[in-house]
Amino acid sequence: MPKSAFSAIENSLRDFLGGARVTLTEIDEQDKDEGADDPCQILVRLKIDKSAYLFRAQRKYLSFTATERSFIQELFAAFEGLLRGFSADGYAAHFRTALLTSLTDIAVARYIRGDRKGVFWPTQSLLQLLKTLSYQRYEGSPATTGFLVYRTQLDDLLESIKKTRYDWLDLGDDRRRLSGDFFRNPLSYRFVDGLRALFVCDIRMNVKGTIRTSAPGPRDSIEQLANRETVSLLAQAGEGAFAIYVNKASEVEVVLDSDRLLVWRRGSWGIFDPDIYRDFLRGHLDKRSIDHLVWSIYALSKARHGTVVLVADDETDLEALRKGSVGGRDALSRALIHHVRGTKIGTLKRSGELIRILSSDGLTVINRKGELLDTGVIIDTSQVGDLVTGGGRTTAATAASRFGRVVKVSEDGPVDLFRDGQSVYRFG
Repeated sequence: MPKSAFSAIENSLRDFLGGARVTLTEIDEQDKDEGADDPCQILVRLKIDKSAYLFRAQRKYLSFTATERSFIQELFAAFEGLLRGFSADGYAAHFRTALLTSLTDIAVARYIRGDRKGVFWPTQSLLQLLKTLSYQRYEGSPATTGFLVYRTQLDDLLESIKKTRYDWLDLGDDRRRLSGDFFRNPLSYRFVDGLRALFVCDIRMNVKGTIRTSAPGPRDSIEQLANRETVSLLAQAGEGAFAIYVNKASEVEVVLDSDRLLVWRRGSWGIFDPDIYRDFLRGHLDKRSIDHLVWSIYALSKARHGTVVLVADDETDLEALRKGSVGGRDALSRALIHHVRGTKIGTLKRSGELIRILSSDGLTVINRKGELLDTGVIIDTSQVGDLVTGGGRTTAATAASRFGRVVKVSEDGPVDLFRDGQSVYRFG
């Protein structure tokens, strides 16, 4: 039964780990775990019905991060618990259905609660409530909201908020515990929309008040789309604090104080871990520029703007990869590109130009120093094999990855990493 149960979650596990190969095999307890020290593998031992099993995840080129390893440990702790609960004969299909629909939800709730015991159900209830709200529309617009879950003393949090642009609204006698009818009145999510205001609650989901700002900033800025200010707030909210949003793309985002995100998108959970992208780009792009690019990529994915970015190898000949330009010979287009060529992407990010450049058509090329070499490039794809599956951006990314590391964002949100003519990782 463990193997048939595992088959129900195999695809979702592979997607969660960016396309990694995943297996579950029965072993002797005395067997050594080959590859235990391999950074490109995750190994988890399980004991089910007196039999020993080994879960193995493998992917080429990219090491698994500490966050991925920790999350998978939580997931298989939940897997063992569920398996014991559905061990009766005749319930195999029930168990596979429960795993398929609930296991990653359980793992997310276990992971974000941290090492605090006895607070699983309130966390899970909040996740389910916000997943339900993500389907809600009000006069044609998606419902949005946000919660800041603190892990320190409320008075300490409120003292730190005084130093920010947020104002505190104490709900006083109107404080309440989270319940299924919390969003029955549209004002609850129209007023506290996750952009200008957040609910503030403790880990048991007792809502204490709201924090609100009259200056949320531009909605299309990378900083706001990538939840940068939220991470600053979490630093004041105690170790293990987190925030949960329903965003304008009708996704549920869990922002962790470790600067990682868990994202419920298109009916399944994924992890946006910047360490994966840092590992992929290490040695090809300077450290500061990597972070600028990583959060710009997440912002584009969330805003549903497609792009292809090549971090070119030092010896790359731009003329060898360029087949044409989106702007052609148009004088205005050439002048605009000339204006930004050679500028650091950090400077372009601060000015607001980077997100507009990346969301325009064509390939954007940057060098090891993080300087923009060109944009709007139409690349020669004649060397790409016939077996490439996907549209124009996938073909362009595959071709460009012969000249360096490539990050591609699709218009419907997924992020792919390419090297040496193949995709090595996918988020979303």
